[in-house]
Amino acid sequence: MPSALSYPQKALHKLGLVRDIDLALHLPLRYEDETHISRLRDARDGEQLQIEATVTHSQVTLGARRQLLVTVDDGSDCCTLRFFTFYPSMQKALTVGARLRIRGEVKGGLMGWTMMHPSFQSAGGELPTALTPIYPTVAGLPQTYLRKAVLSGLARADLSDTFAGAAEGEKERWAQWGLREALSFLHQPASDVALAALQDRSHPAWQRLKAEELLAQQLSQLQAKRGRAALQAPPLVAPVGAAADVGLAHRLLAALPFSLTTAQHRVSAEIARDLARPVPMHRLLQGDVGSGKTVVAALAAALCIDAGWQCALMAPTEILAQQHFTKLLAWLEPLGIRTAWLTGSQKAKERRAMLALIASGEAALVVGTHAVIQDKVQFKNLALAIIDEQHRFGVAQRLALRNKMNGVPNSDQDAVEAQREPHLLMMTATPIPRTLAMSYYADLEVSTLDELPPGRTPIITKLVHDARRDQVIERIRAQIAQGRQVYWVCPLIEESESLDLANATQTHADLTAALHDPGAPVMVGLLHSRMPVAEKREVMSLFTSGQMQVLVSTTVIEVGVDVPNASLMVVEHAERFGLSQLHQLRGRVGRGAAASACVLLYSTGDAPRLGETARERLKAMAETGDGFEIARRDLEIRGPGEFLGARQSGAALLRFADLSTDGALLEWARSLAPKLLDQHPELVQRHIDRWLGGKAEFLKA
Repeated sequence: MPSALSYPQKALHKLGLVRDIDLALHLPLRYEDETHISRLRDARDGEQLQIEATVTHSQVTLGARRQLLVTVDDGSDCCTLRFFTFYPSMQKALTVGARLRIRGEVKGGLMGWTMMHPSFQSAGGELPTALTPIYPTVAGLPQTYLRKAVLSGLARADLSDTFAGAAEGEKERWAQWGLREALSFLHQPASDVALAALQDRSHPAWQRLKAEELLAQQLSQLQAKRGRAALQAPPLVAPVGAAADVGLAHRLLAALPFSLTTAQHRVSAEIARDLARPVPMHRLLQGDVGSGKTVVAALAAALCIDAGWQCALMAPTEILAQQHFTKLLAWLEPLGIRTAWLTGSQKAKERRAMLALIASGEAALVVGTHAVIQDKVQFKNLALAIIDEQHRFGVAQRLALRNKMNGVPNSDQDAVEAQREPHLLMMTATPIPRTLAMSYYADLEVSTLDELPPGRTPIITKLVHDARRDQVIERIRAQIAQGRQVYWVCPLIEESESLDLANATQTHADLTAALHDPGAPVMVGLLHSRMPVAEKREVMSLFTSGQMQVLVSTTVIEVGVDVPNASLMVVEHAERFGLSQLHQLRGRVGRGAAASACVLLYSTGDAPRLGETARERLKAMAETGDGFEIARRDLEIRGPGEFLGARQSGAALLRFADLSTDGALLEWARSLAPKLLDQHPELVQRHIDRWLGGKAEFLKA
């Protein structure tokens, strides 16, 4: 029986350091230069310094805060060491007369030089010849132990070349910096190396690591894409002998009260070509807010249903799912298509009825939330899965929907059919920047709606300080007088002691009082995620029908809500929202012919000005309404992990490469990947295992 892990081993596992290669790839956060001794007389304020000095005074003071004060003299000047946390063993080591080697940040002042909580050890002994690495760690795992573990793992790890020797021209490119040479250098860089090149990751050793990482990502994506191409999916084509002009998709187009844009026609044709093939479609449909993704999804569903199969559409929130359901019902029900509705809040009787419709195949289209993927939901013949706002779903949820195509096989024929997969169409209103698409969506075909339907009015965006709140309320009053409707979005539902933010409940009360007019009553509604579903539905119905003039809401209306008469969006504490979220909220207005505006109310609190990140976000919102430019700036500000919702996606995000600066390396990896996969599959698998371990499985979603 294996022995229990020691505490340091548990801490290593907590950091994900299980294999030798994990240790070898655990790179320093920063470095300290302990290769030479400095003199205090040469010190500069704020400099990291290492000195050797003798303790001349040591005492514990009991003022407002207990602290240990130690004075040391290095022969050129004196310095006070200040410790607010200390132990008897430290006091013993810091007794008068002790000769120490001390390292810390030196600060100047009226009382001379000071170091706060410096590190120290006995003086003497040889100085290191390389920079000292400082690693990411967890409680209970000291740097000394971690350094030994990393170097031990580095010595044992298989770091043999997996691409330079196999690909023509690559050996010369990486001749100086093999993987072992690069890692050894980065763990123990020589003292004469420019720290700037290490910190900004521009050093050739860093370039080798980033190249390896990007190549592993591209190889795993390409492997997943080719693996899917070997699977089977039902080709969704009209029945033999059916005329093109009587097909369901054609009849839907004829019945729509509007014409498709050129972009919608192009994208619908791309999807139709994929659906007609006997391999699973794996396509991302991206389009800015209001570009008309829902009707494209409806046309894809029509092709699926016309071919005799079922289609499922899953959305992350009940409000968004309801919005889709209402639109699709209005479009498809007159054409004789039965649509089922599934959410977690349904009454048991209604739910049983819907499950029966789905299992029998009578419901050709199923729309809902996460409820669609629950175990009790059995489809008769699911062939197309559509996932809206796909980044909001975790990997397991996306896989669960794809696995709904077949039940448990009970015959050889069923076992063959169980290898089939449904076609998958994922939709997002968060446009994907090109480098991100090349990197994280390399295994997807991407369709882009880059054109807004006619009649959409440009939205004016204004940044307004919270001190001018009264002026905003006056603007709301003017919009209501013109027969328009208004959104007011707040970040919290209830008061929070930790966050000094206005809340939806209080704002609703304040606006109700401020807009009160006995002669012309104004209805102000409240909507948030903790309300009962029936109550939320009633509020949305009143607002959609125009009976409610002002809707105070949390971000539950971020996507999917479509009220053409709403012409003003006010976002309170806009500095607290993400850039993509602000753009989504802004997209709730400007859906009709009336001039529309988005007011971003911001507050600096007690600070004299906004923080740098918040300022960049609000500046981007004011400068552009282009979702693709917004996405590019959002990627710059947040990085790919947060942009993709890394906690949801499960994908192995890049640790070393930076998509904003390493585009050339990404292009290189993208071009090399198919050559390696075709010519050296055994090296490819070693490379992927080295860099991704089991995480490559997530690419199946």
